[in-house]
Amino acid sequence: MPRYLSMIRIDEKDVPAEGVSPDLQKRMGELLEEITRAGVMLDTAGLTPSAQGTRLTWSGGRLSSTDGPFTETKEVVGGYAVLQAKDKAEALEWTRRFLQVHGEEWTVSAEVREIEGS
Repeated sequence: MPRYLSMIRIDEKDVPAEGVSPDLQKRMGELLEEITRAGVMLDTAGLTPSAQGTRLTWSGGRLSSTDGPFTETKEVVGGYAVLQAKDKAEALEWTRRFLQVHGEEWTVSAEVREIEGS
């Protein structure tokens, strides 16, 4: 069965000031439990803010390093999920449901891509 990476993208400037509400945590926990019971979820996690990250770039035969936050980047990967689904449509459906768990105060998007060789 193919595996898919769902990269959850956020604009860190638009994250609600109160962060993740207890209600959102509950709804998200219930959905993640359902995805896991369905045998689709292989791994998932949120990521620390980009201010705590480092970007390495190889260009022109030279390696450079930039500490976050990455001001030139509007959206960053805020989390991910590795899904094992029967096809891309199923992976997209689970990702849609994850996005819809968020309230109207959130702006969040996802990029879903098949993991090569899966």
